[in-house]
Amino acid sequence: MSETTKFLLSEDAIPTHWVNLLPDLPGEPLPPLNPQTMAPAGPPDLTPIFPMELIGQEVSGEPDIEIPEEVRNVYRLWRPSPLFRARRLERLLKTPAHIYYKYEGVSPAGSHKPNTAVPQAFANSQAGVKKLTTETGAGQWGSSLAFACSLFGLECEVFMVGSSYDQKPYRRSMMQTWGATVHRSPSKLTQSGIANQEHVTGSLGIAISEAVEVAAQDPDSNYALGSVLNHVLLHQTIIGQEAIAQMEMAGEEPDVIIGCVGGGSNFAGLAFPWLRRKLRSSDGSGPRFVAAEPAACPTLTKGVYAYDFGDTAGLTPLMAMYTLGHGFVPPPVHAGGLRYHGDAPMVCALLKAGLLEARAYRQNETFAAALQFARTEGIIPAPEPAHAIRAAIEEAQAATEAGDERVILFGLCGHGNFDLAAYDAYLGGTLEDPEFSQEDLDAALAGLPEGTPSLA
Repeated sequence: MSETTKFLLSEDAIPTHWVNLLPDLPGEPLPPLNPQTMAPAGPPDLTPIFPMELIGQEVSGEPDIEIPEEVRNVYRLWRPSPLFRARRLERLLKTPAHIYYKYEGVSPAGSHKPNTAVPQAFANSQAGVKKLTTETGAGQWGSSLAFACSLFGLECEVFMVGSSYDQKPYRRSMMQTWGATVHRSPSKLTQSGIANQEHVTGSLGIAISEAVEVAAQDPDSNYALGSVLNHVLLHQTIIGQEAIAQMEMAGEEPDVIIGCVGGGSNFAGLAFPWLRRKLRSSDGSGPRFVAAEPAACPTLTKGVYAYDFGDTAGLTPLMAMYTLGHGFVPPPVHAGGLRYHGDAPMVCALLKAGLLEARAYRQNETFAAALQFARTEGIIPAPEPAHAIRAAIEEAQAATEAGDERVILFGLCGHGNFDLAAYDAYLGGTLEDPEFSQEDLDAALAGLPEGTPSLA
């Protein structure tokens, strides 16, 4: 009998609701703060750049939020996404572990990002907004929002982190194909960009500042964020809900669930539905959760838990998160989507509560894992999920040493077809391994905002 490699759901299995983990988080939630008053930020602080529908989702206490039918109809273009059993990788590793991956590279933009780009564009179109501004690191989010805006008749303006703008020109072409205007960040179009001209490679924090600045000054424009915020993580939970149904098809329960983490949306999308089941179980049983990040930008493994700005210029509310300091500009590693100084407050709260573990990996070891995966499973992974693959291989090797058949599930959040310059560098032996130093941390944390509540 042939072995099943991929587990597929029909279109009628697309979830009807998003999973809101906020009501299940342990402890009292730490609200974002207005940086001027240090009072909890409310709708008046957010309405200049977000529509009320998304603000409502951001603060909702409802455990499940209905997905608009117009959004589900667009999801049908690529959802449900497949779950694969990585049998060839298992054989290469000679491991008794069972390795599964949920593949989001089947979307039009090639990653998980359209899962939130589509509902954000839809909500803004319903509110009468004409244009959305945003930032993008590796280009996955920018291309996803450009795609979504094209569906709902919105203009799209993208500030692309300088290092990725140079490394990934075809992501830029992709955005422009869907009608977006793309700027290299830091640009000379905004005060935030002008103030950061010395940081030639740019950062997500700088690009966010530029996009927020443009949106706040134009009454017909709003801002869209591809990660970090609650409503973004909410939209991504269709991934984990589908994975639960697909693992049932496979007849297995994961012992460990792994995702790469930059801002947190990919990790949350896969993990949160499983986490809710664990938090609600009578005995607390369920899988372990592992967040994999780059050693060059180790927010969860080396950052401090504090209130900090979500952007470099200090235009956003203050958020409770693990941070390397909003002034930190990470080295130009190829995993551009993970070059963020902070992380999603909900993901950070889970780490603080001991409900997940974080690991940091150097650039070369992640690309070594990516090649092992590509040469067995066939898909060339993006540099971001290569961190999750590295962690999955580590888990499989531990299973071999322990002699147990642990079940590993990881998120393959996008393909690397636009990242071949990074693979060129690795194959040519020129890929660097920058790491975050104590000096980097001291310098970055010296710039944390003063007068915020202590989270120690």
